[in-house]
Amino acid sequence: MSKPYPIAANEVIEEIIVSRSRFICHLRPCISTDEAKLFVKELQKLHPQASHHCYAYLSGRAKDSQGYGFSDDGEPSGTAGRPMLVSLQGGNVGEICAVVVRYFGGTKLGTGGLQRAYGASVRQALTLLQAKLKIPMVHKTLACQYTQVNDVLHLLEQVGGKVMSQDFTDNVFLSLSLPEEQIDNIHQQLQTLSAGKLKLKNATST
Repeated sequence: MSKPYPIAANEVIEEIIVSRSRFICHLRPCISTDEAKLFVKELQKLHPQASHHCYAYLSGRAKDSQGYGFSDDGEPSGTAGRPMLVSLQGGNVGEICAVVVRYFGGTKLGTGGLQRAYGASVRQALTLLQAKLKIPMVHKTLACQYTQVNDVLHLLEQVGGKVMSQDFTDNVFLSLSLPEEQIDNIHQQLQTLSAGKLKLKNATST
């Protein structure tokens, strides 16, 4: 059962300077690897003279063990993408990509210094990030009688569900988008108001 979780709601650009190197962190809402890579390409064009364009992203929940990726973009292995990812996960906001554009300032930072700088760059940008709550939805269908429609619509309004489409024949056939965490509750309420006759069905894809 998927519960609501916070996701990125705005874009952020924030810069820190460490030993004369500029670390410019860009944050943007993101739900896939492809979106993350397009974001990186966009910033490569915007900052063609930069030394590195390192990134990390979360395509789902912040703590999702699979929906993430990162790149050091030429920095020593483990010094950029991984600490950026750790900072993103620590922010507890999902569906986000961070790209840190680095302009080398002439002083080498060493592996520990790089890890701290890239991680700090993302953490600083996260302080400016706005989040919103994402409610995972599932699609179901429901057949009901005309006399039951108003009761069903009232229930949907209470639980935050939506009617995606409707078909009026002998009965009313509704295609619904429903909050996943509310499915058991909706099923029970439908059973109560119809004496057990109304049942949700899985929507079939065409």
